[in-house]
Amino acid sequence: MLDVKFIVENEGTVRRMLADRGAEADIDGILELAEKRRKLVYETDEKRAEQNRASEAIAEAKKAGEDTAEAGENTAEAVAAMKALAAEVKELGARLSELETELHEKLLEVPNMPHESVPAGETPEDNKLERTWGDPPKFEFPARAHYDLGEMLGIMDVERAARVAGSRFAMTVGAGARLERAVMSFFLDEASAAGYTEVFAPFLVNSAAMTGTGQLPKFGFDMYAVDGEDLWLNPTGEVPITNLHAGEILDGERLPLKYAGYTACFRREAGAHGRDTRGMMRVHQFNKVELVKITNAGSSYDELESLAADAERLLQKLGLPHRVVVLCTGDLGFGAAKTYDVEVWVPSEGTYREISSCTNYEEFQARRMNTRYRPEMGAKPEFVHTLNGSGLAIGRCVIAILENYQNADGSVAIPEVLRPYIGGMERIE
Repeated sequence: MLDVKFIVENEGTVRRMLADRGAEADIDGILELAEKRRKLVYETDEKRAEQNRASEAIAEAKKAGEDTAEAGENTAEAVAAMKALAAEVKELGARLSELETELHEKLLEVPNMPHESVPAGETPEDNKLERTWGDPPKFEFPARAHYDLGEMLGIMDVERAARVAGSRFAMTVGAGARLERAVMSFFLDEASAAGYTEVFAPFLVNSAAMTGTGQLPKFGFDMYAVDGEDLWLNPTGEVPITNLHAGEILDGERLPLKYAGYTACFRREAGAHGRDTRGMMRVHQFNKVELVKITNAGSSYDELESLAADAERLLQKLGLPHRVVVLCTGDLGFGAAKTYDVEVWVPSEGTYREISSCTNYEEFQARRMNTRYRPEMGAKPEFVHTLNGSGLAIGRCVIAILENYQNADGSVAIPEVLRPYIGGMERIE
């Protein structure tokens, strides 16, 4: 969430940001409410000062011990006037509370300011290529898609998954399930070795947590709500893990905090269609290992670089060709200040597909969660900067392994680093 003071003082910049993002927000309404709030705060402060002066005058009169009839009448009138002022202050406070709630709700609809290094653009075609790693494999046979390989090898069963849950669900079985579990364990072990504290977070989250990381109120249509309860199926590990310190003031000397956790994730993906709906590419339930960092403003962009490097390192150890792009303003997520997308090579499509988004939110989420830190003993608390990235999306990693390590006979080699996690298996046949 942006600071209302920043919006008031930088109205033109905020409006240009919305245009660059192709986004909308009620800036006029925010400015109007901010001005009403300013006047109401001034009026409330004036009335409180008047109330305090009246209270002091009454106290002094009583202390002086004036016992004449006239003095008694004056004191009674002063007491009545003070009670009237108190009622007025209470009413002003209620109006101010209502106004601040309305202003807060409008601020929740405003996206984050992109970092100055984010390229301008409208579509993914305007994203900036940063680097590539590895050469895509060259097969002497037509590359098979992961869903065809999964069916041939008997390790993926979309039909039965649809029977128990409906369309857009996938189920791995046998060696496929073991491969998926191996990928998860490998990712978590690598994260621990890189200094991340492992977290096994709830798969259900409340509305406050969803609002804190920016999924609500704007994107509730894409999430699964639990009827009759203030609970949602977790849409991404970012929600429960980033919210670990919601409402807290952290010790600045402890920063950065680094967390990693496996979560099952659930999304409606209402707008998705076409070939992505086959197999495991875009489904309603998927698995991820999430990487989260909580740090200060001075180090957050260095931490973003290392976060992206941590995600890339996993792909490099798996031997999977990939590239890194910087998202342009029009492709940037709602709360993001800057995002690196790590994209893995998918042979059946002849292109790269996103497998991790590594994002710096700066203080956007921290303001919504009210998470701050004290730079030093006795210093005024400041908002933290939050970052997160997939380390990695497990299902998409399984897709990349199946397709990049496939052989002409339909078998799939297991990357060497995963073999200890899958009982020494070298090949799925």
